Amino acid sequence: MTLLLMAAGRGSRYGKLKQFDDLGPNGEFLMEFSIYDAIKNGFNHIVVITQKDNVAFLRDYLRERLPESVSLDVLAQELTDLPAGTQFAGERPKPWGTAHAVWTARKVITNPFAVINADDYYGQNAYERAGKFIKKNEEGNFGLVAYTLQDTLSPYGSVSRGVCSQDGKQLKSVDERLEIAAGEDGIRDADSGMEFSGKELVSMNFWVCSPDIFPQIEKDFREFLTTAEDASKGEIYLPFVIQDMLQSGKTSVEVIPSNSQWFGVTYAEDKDTAMQALKDLSAAGKYPAPLWK
Repeated sequence: MTLLLMAAGRGSRYGKLKQFDDLGPNGEFLMEFSIYDAIKNGFNHIVVITQKDNVAFLRDYLRERLPESVSLDVLAQELTDLPAGTQFAGERPKPWGTAHAVWTARKVITNPFAVINADDYYGQNAYERAGKFIKKNEEGNFGLVAYTLQDTLSPYGSVSRGVCSQDGKQLKSVDERLEIAAGEDGIRDADSGMEFSGKELVSMNFWVCSPDIFPQIEKDFREFLTTAEDASKGEIYLPFVIQDMLQSGKTSVEVIPSNSQWFGVTYAEDKDTAMQALKDLSAAGKYPAPLWK
């Protein structure tokens, strides 16, 4: 089984490349705990998508730590990686988006795989549930490991969350809400004015996909390059591509409650909380310290 980690972000709100911040008790990156949990639950192929300048460093860093039985690919998400026959002559300050990050791995992934953000902690149960879904899923359908909204907020500012709409276990849509925050009057999205109970399930970009997603991303990417009003600023997002497939009947998506703790480092102030959480998990015996022995 393959785990793909998206680690090419620029960390604009965090203030630095948070993927390589030493948050663990022994200086580990946050992504190392995700990789550890995945390997523990049967994943044996790790794919990391990062910026070109970080490929050699990250490949050497992880290869020294991962078991020899685990395959490793570290790939660069590059602006020049476009569908055949297309072009972009402008300038962009950041990558093409999360869907393009996944598309970067199209040549090294041939089986169903899980996708996560490298700068989020998803919890050990989440990988167990994702692995079980991959093993039982003979139809090549997709899965979404989902989290409870109230457990994914930051006390330091608003967050963007994809709120799930379901029909039983099946996902109907993911509605992006851009400025969700908890206040004295409850949980509200400042952008839309919508209020939430906090019990809603949300996407934290932990997807289980089949390789069928690669041609869909390419199709959507081609359309973006030819129809976007300003292709230097927009992005193609993974949830939007999956929703296109869902609405056109190309796949179904099962919502998989994670039953796991989540935390991330959206803001610089989140760092201390994340470091303490990892320290507590290690002290409780959930992880060895140091992580790799």
